[in-house]
Amino acid sequence: MTAPEAGRGIGNGERAAEQTTTFGLPHDTFRILHVSTGNVCRSPITERLTRHFVTERLGVLGGGLIVESAGTWGHEGAPMEANAETVLAEFGADASDFVGRELLDEHVIMADLVLTATRDHRAQVISMGHSAGLRTFTLKEFTRLVRAIDPATLPPLEDGVVARARALVRAAAALRGWLLAPTAEADEVFDPYGAPLPFFRSIGDEIHEALDPVVTALTGVPARM
Repeated sequence: MTAPEAGRGIGNGERAAEQTTTFGLPHDTFRILHVSTGNVCRSPITERLTRHFVTERLGVLGGGLIVESAGTWGHEGAPMEANAETVLAEFGADASDFVGRELLDEHVIMADLVLTATRDHRAQVISMGHSAGLRTFTLKEFTRLVRAIDPATLPPLEDGVVARARALVRAAAALRGWLLAPTAEADEVFDPYGAPLPFFRSIGDEIHEALDPVVTALTGVPARM
């Protein structure tokens, strides 16, 4: 047998996303949901780095792309951990005005792509239903799959980042059973909650490394050297 062929809002896109198709697929937006446990460390870093890296690639905030986060045991209304803010500042990303929140059904329903910190988080999201299985991955799992997708099989950016992002998720889902992780831990981003700043920095570096090929695939633009 052969593998199948791969083929919180940025800007003010929230209102436009209220009119959606079945299972949270907006007509003119693409919503990425980052999920961790408390929504004060890993998922805020991933959310804000995604926004930052898209802006770096495109020079704009990304029309139609909405990036947000939540936690399976989210600290509703809590600020981001101070060390997480420091890590984001060191990457040049904006950590301001962040508010933690608990993962709700509506977040999963509205999401076009859910990227989780761990396999347990992925399982929790999928267990919520809403046909989330084909659009929910751990961050590192999605990165592994994205690396195997030929960019030429994706719609060009001229067709819009939304069309390109949807095609990317479909291609990654088709490859999931063919490209397995070398170890179970390879798909995990460990929790730095309560850890000193050096450990937060190491987690930030892991997230950066995982996000870089994802944002490149989404935008069609590599990171500036």
